[in-house]
Amino acid sequence: MGILRLAHIDVRTPDLDLATAYYTEVMGLQQVQRTVDPELGDTVYFKCWDEEDHHSLRMRYNPRTGMDSFTFRVESEDDLHDYEKKLADYGAQVSRVSKGEAVGQGESIRFEVPSGQIMELVWDVEKTGNILGKSNPSPVPPPDLPGIAPPRMDHMLVNAEEVGEAARFFQDVLGLRLTEQVLDGNGHQLGVWLAGRTNSPHDIAIVNGPNGALHHWAYWLDDWDHIRKAADTLAYNGVQIDQGPTRHGVTRGNTIYFFDPLGIRNEVFTGGYWVDPDQEIITWTEQEFGKGLFYYENIVSQRFLRMHT
Repeated sequence: MGILRLAHIDVRTPDLDLATAYYTEVMGLQQVQRTVDPELGDTVYFKCWDEEDHHSLRMRYNPRTGMDSFTFRVESEDDLHDYEKKLADYGAQVSRVSKGEAVGQGESIRFEVPSGQIMELVWDVEKTGNILGKSNPSPVPPPDLPGIAPPRMDHMLVNAEEVGEAARFFQDVLGLRLTEQVLDGNGHQLGVWLAGRTNSPHDIAIVNGPNGALHHWAYWLDDWDHIRKAADTLAYNGVQIDQGPTRHGVTRGNTIYFFDPLGIRNEVFTGGYWVDPDQEIITWTEQEFGKGLFYYENIVSQRFLRMHT
C-alpha cells in the first residue's frame, strides 16, 4: 500500500486558447485531447513527451483561474479501499469517482485535505505511451519539439494555514515520507517537503499560506544546461520570470519559476538528491531559510511566498 507519484493536476483558466498556445508552443507539452463536457465545459488535456499516462495536466475554461484538484497514483487497486477506510477513520468525507466519469482514468477516490485542496487517489489510468514508442525507441525525443519540452511533470507545492496539521495528514493518513522541513523559533513547521514511493526529495511540498491555494507545479528537466536553455526560451517568448535561474538549498535542486499567461506559476526543476527510505529528515531554521529557498541569493522573497493561485 502506498502513494507512487503525482498523476495529474486539474486547473481552470479564463482563456483556454491562450493557455493552450503557451503550454504547447512555449512549454512544449503535447496536446492530447480537447473536449466539450456539459459539466466541465471546454477542456484540454496535456502531457509531456516521456509520460505514459493519458495526461498530466487538465485545463478547463472558467472565468476564474484556480486549481480544481490534484491526483496521485497509488501502488495497487486495493489501495483505494484501504485509503478510503483510513480517510474515513480520520474523519474525511470521501466520495468515489466511477470509471468513465473522468477522462483518462478509472475509479478513484476524492476528498478534501486539511488545507482545503481537493485531492484524488487513482490506480487505473489510461496508458497512451510516450512519444518514443516501444519498438527500438530512440533515447531522445525528436530534435524539433517546440519550446522547453520537459520529459515529465515532477512535483507540486500547495499552501496551508496550518502546515503542521497538513503535514501530519500526508504522513499519518497517506503515508508520505517527510524529507525536509523549515521550523520557526518555537518549533512550528513553516514548510514541509514530502515524498511518495519515488526517490525524489519531494513529490509535494506545503508552505504557509492561505488554505486551498496552489503555489506551483514543476516540470523535470535533465540537467543544468536544460535549465539554461529553458531560461532562453522563456526570455525569447516574453514569459514573466519570477525567480532564477538559481538553486535551492532545500532539495539542492536547480530551478526557474515563471508565470503562464493567466498567472499560474510554473517551475522547471532538476538536480536534487536521491532519497532512501531510511533517510533522516533535514531541518532548516527560519533564520537560515533564505539559503534554503534560494541558495545563491540568500533571500526570503515575500513576493514568491505570498503570490499563489
